[in-house]
Amino acid sequence: MVDVVLVTGRQMPIPDPESHLLLDALRDLGVSASVQPWGDEFAWHEAPLVVVRTPWDYFDARERFLEWARGVAAVTSLVNPIEVLEWNSHKGYLRALRGFGVPAIETAVLPQGAPADEQAAVLQAHSGEVVVKPAVGGGAVGALRAHSEHAAAREHLAALLESGDALVQPLASAITTHGEVSVVYFGGQFSHAVRKVPALGDYRVQAEYGGRVEQHTPSDAELAVAAAALARAPKATSYGRVDLVSVDGRPAVMELEVIEPQLFLDRHPAAPRRFADELVRELRSTGRR
Repeated sequence: MVDVVLVTGRQMPIPDPESHLLLDALRDLGVSASVQPWGDEFAWHEAPLVVVRTPWDYFDARERFLEWARGVAAVTSLVNPIEVLEWNSHKGYLRALRGFGVPAIETAVLPQGAPADEQAAVLQAHSGEVVVKPAVGGGAVGALRAHSEHAAAREHLAALLESGDALVQPLASAITTHGEVSVVYFGGQFSHAVRKVPALGDYRVQAEYGGRVEQHTPSDAELAVAAAALARAPKATSYGRVDLVSVDGRPAVMELEVIEPQLFLDRHPAAPRRFADELVRELRSTGRR
């Protein structure tokens, strides 16, 4: 029996680069911890605290993942809370953030099977480049950058809608030159930030597409937008990452990651301990340690 279980994927598309840092920090605090893939093969009720960390395959089985998470939440303490996982696992939350007045990238959400005229209307609402991507996904998988009037955009959108909901967003051109800022929080408190910069000519900031990570000191405006976004999660979060991009010279939310974000723990020496301290606080609140 362990105190804390960190949840990973059943099939990982890329290796997890940072859970070992959190395990070490927890053990330094006298907390026993292990990493387990999500699913029914483990006795989750025996762990006082289950932390959803790197289930990077949940996109392919969202409903099954959420069903598993609901089951775990019913028998032990799950973080982030199930309400947060359900809300954040579909990128329609971006429209909700805009509805609350949080600066966020403009996002049109189309339901699976949306008719052709609705698809055309969404694309025609833009006059330049757009990004068309699945509403459930991550790592830029299934995303296409194209001009809104080109056949590639229409065909890609139609193909995505055959199997799920999809999004259309205007390309934030600043991401191609200045990248994307990621602001990381533990227990609702700012911890650290990085800037993710794409390869020349690309818009995707992930390392597998040639992106790189730089140290970053966030501006007051970036911190304000990030905090406002995190505050709109359905429940308080133990960890979170807010990705920001510049739109018309001001920060806007590109993603609010509160399920399985890379937290760049290796970029800031104090970050693993900060995260571990927050999890110890959560563990003590369960009354099972």
